[in-house]
Amino acid sequence: MCEVAVEEQDREITDVEQGTPVVDTGVMLVVNHSPVRPPLSVLLATALYCAEFITAAVLSSMYHKTEDAIWMGFTITFMLLPAILIQFTLIFVHRDLGRDRPLVLFLHLLLLGPVARCFEALVVYFRAGKKEESYVTISRRISLKNRGREIPMEWEIGRTERTLATHRNAFKRTAIIQAFLGSTPQLTLQLYATIQEKYVLPVRLALMIITLISIIYGALVCSVLAIQIRYDEYKVRLRPTAYMCMILWRGLEIATRVTALVLFTTALTHWTILVGMLNLLFFFFLPWAEFWARKGSLTEGVEKNFSKVGTTVVLCMFTLLYACINIYCWSAVQLDLTHKDLIEKKQRWDRLAIYYSGRFVENFILITLWYFFKSDFYEYVCTPLLVVQLLIGYCLAVVFMLLFYQFFHPCRRLFKHNIHDCLHCVCCRKGGNNERGRQGRLPPSYSTAATMVLAAEEPVELLDPRSSQPPDLTSHLAERETDIVEDLMEAA
Repeated sequence: MCEVAVEEQDREITDVEQGTPVVDTGVMLVVNHSPVRPPLSVLLATALYCAEFITAAVLSSMYHKTEDAIWMGFTITFMLLPAILIQFTLIFVHRDLGRDRPLVLFLHLLLLGPVARCFEALVVYFRAGKKEESYVTISRRISLKNRGREIPMEWEIGRTERTLATHRNAFKRTAIIQAFLGSTPQLTLQLYATIQEKYVLPVRLALMIITLISIIYGALVCSVLAIQIRYDEYKVRLRPTAYMCMILWRGLEIATRVTALVLFTTALTHWTILVGMLNLLFFFFLPWAEFWARKGSLTEGVEKNFSKVGTTVVLCMFTLLYACINIYCWSAVQLDLTHKDLIEKKQRWDRLAIYYSGRFVENFILITLWYFFKSDFYEYVCTPLLVVQLLIGYCLAVVFMLLFYQFFHPCRRLFKHNIHDCLHCVCCRKGGNNERGRQGRLPPSYSTAATMVLAAEEPVELLDPRSSQPPDLTSHLAERETDIVEDLMEAA
C-alpha cells in the first residue's frame, strides 16, 4: 500500500541514472563489492512489532479479567489494525499474490508475516559471500567529502544485496504504519487509562515504553526518507551524532504532543473528538485539494495495472497515513499526488515554519484549557510547573531540529545560506532603510552549515563553484581504500 510512495525514494539500489551530475572530466570512482551489511533495520522493526503485539495481547487479557470492556476493545483495535495493514503491505511489496507461496500467505493470515520476512532476510544474509555472483545492476551516486568536494561513485549491485535492500525497504514501510496507525493511538489510550485509573500497571507501562520507541523510530524513518528523496543523486550517510540529535528532536516533539492531548482529554473528553477530527480531516484533504488545484490525473502517480478505483483506494490510504503522522509530529515530506513518486521533491521551509508555529499554539491552547478545567486528581501536582515543562519541551524539540539542519544534516554543504545568515538578515531589517539597502548586496554565504532560509532552487553546479575546476585525481588516491569499505547501503 505504501510502496507507491517510497519505492523510488529510498534508493539504496538503483539503475544507472543518465542525469546524475558528474565532474567535468567525467572521472568516476569505481567501487567494487563491499561486505553485505546485516539487516539491522529488519530485525529492529520485527522486534518492535512482536513486542508491541504480545504486550498489547497480555494487557487485553488483563482488561478482560477485570471486565474493563472499553479499554480492552480499544487496545485490541489498535493492536490488530496496524498488524493487518502490515500484512497487506508486505504481500503487496513482495508481490506474493502472483507467486506460488502458500506457506508465506498462511503465515500472513496468522499475522506472522514480519517474522517470516525477517527469517528470509537473515537466511539471505548468512548465505551471502559463499559463492560468487554476477551483478544485476549498477548504481551511481555522488559522495560528499570534506571541504565540499563531490566525488562521483559507481558500484555493482548483486542479487543478494538487491534482495536485502527490498526487505529493508519493505520494513521501513511497516515501521511507519506500525508507528502512526498503531503505536501513537495505543500510547495515547494507555496514558489516558493510567491517569483515569490512578495507578500504573507494569504491563501497561511496558506497552507505553515500547510504543514510544516505535513512534520515535517511525519518525526517524520519515526524516531519513525525506533526505533521501530530495538528494536521491547523492550518497546519504548520517553520523551517530545526527541520529542522536534526531532522536532528541523527535522524542521531545512526540512526548509533549501526546501529553498535551491526554491532559486535554482528561479535562474535556468530548471536545477531544472535535480536535482530533479537525486535525485528521485537514491533513487528509490538504493533498487532495492541491491535487485538484493542479488538475492532476489519478492514473499518473500509481502503477499502470491499477484501475481507477484501486488507485483511489491506495491514494486514500496513503493520505490517511500522512494525516496520522502530522497529527503527532512533522511528516518531513509533503505529498504531491500529481507526481509519479507522490512526494514533492522541493523542501518547503515555509510549511515547516507554519506547522511548528501552529502546533505550538495548539499545544498551548490545549494545555491552558486543561489548566482551567482540570479535575481534582491534579491537586497534588504542581500544574503551573507542568505547563511550563511541556512548553519548554516542545521548544527544545524545535531547537534540536534547528541544530540538526545547522550542523548534522548530511547534505548541508549544498545549502546556500545557514541559520546565522537568516538571523543576520532579520536583524538588519530592523536597522533602517540604509541597513536594508546594504543587506541586499551581501555576498553569498560560504558556510557549510544548513539553511532555514526560503531560497529559490539552484542547479547543483552553481551551488559549488569549485565543481567547474578539473579535479585533483591524486587527492582521490588516499581515500580510495576508505571509499571501498564504506557502507554500500545505509539502513534507516
